[in-house]
Amino acid sequence: MTTLFISDLHLCPSRPEINQIFFRFLSGPARNAEALYILGDLFEYWAGDDDLTDPFNQQVCTALRALSGSGEHGVPLFFMAGNRDFLIGEAFAKAAGLTLLPDPTLINLAGKPTLLMHGDTLCTDDASYQHFRQQVRTLEWQATFLAQPLSARKAQIEAMRRESEVQKSIKAMEIMDVNAEAVAEALRAHGYARLIHGHTHRAAHHTLTVDGRQCERWVLSDWYENGSYLACDENDCRSMVVT
Repeated sequence: MTTLFISDLHLCPSRPEINQIFFRFLSGPARNAEALYILGDLFEYWAGDDDLTDPFNQQVCTALRALSGSGEHGVPLFFMAGNRDFLIGEAFAKAAGLTLLPDPTLINLAGKPTLLMHGDTLCTDDASYQHFRQQVRTLEWQATFLAQPLSARKAQIEAMRRESEVQKSIKAMEIMDVNAEAVAEALRAHGYARLIHGHTHRAAHHTLTVDGRQCERWVLSDWYENGSYLACDENDCRSMVVT
């Protein structure tokens, strides 16, 4: 059977066309998968699990739950946080019927060790982002942030998103891509496994040599123009588009 991988969907009510493609994907290709891995940035942003009452968020959770509960045993769903939805917690996981994964996670994929990451930790040349990421991933920061009213959190996130867009417009493109040595170190630390990640929005299949070993790196596509996924079985991996 085939295992599917997606990332960087950035789902939100203002992008109804992509949302419908996502729901079509869940009721179509994903239903026949051995498992589905979501490697971060499922949502444009996530302000906390107390936002599960939002109608759109409920719709996404219901669709995911329908997949994980479909058939005799359902399709196993796994989620790894991205830079936009790292506040997703156990309440969302329970509502959506999925398992939360740490970043990175090493799995056995059809007999081949495969390293899963969101991908932002590989962008080590972007020092300001890495500092921000380290700050917001602490339990202290998250507890303080989540203690605020939901409306205040959303306002802060919108402000951070605007600032992020400004920063991206003035940063060199190379800074926002992965660092070659960071990739090599991740592969080295995990036995030179195959690497699958998202975040950079630069879909590609890279072959590289690390310490004399042949390795491969799959970069997942974003869902801004269409819906795409990576399908892997015992033979190979291939990029697919939701039709």
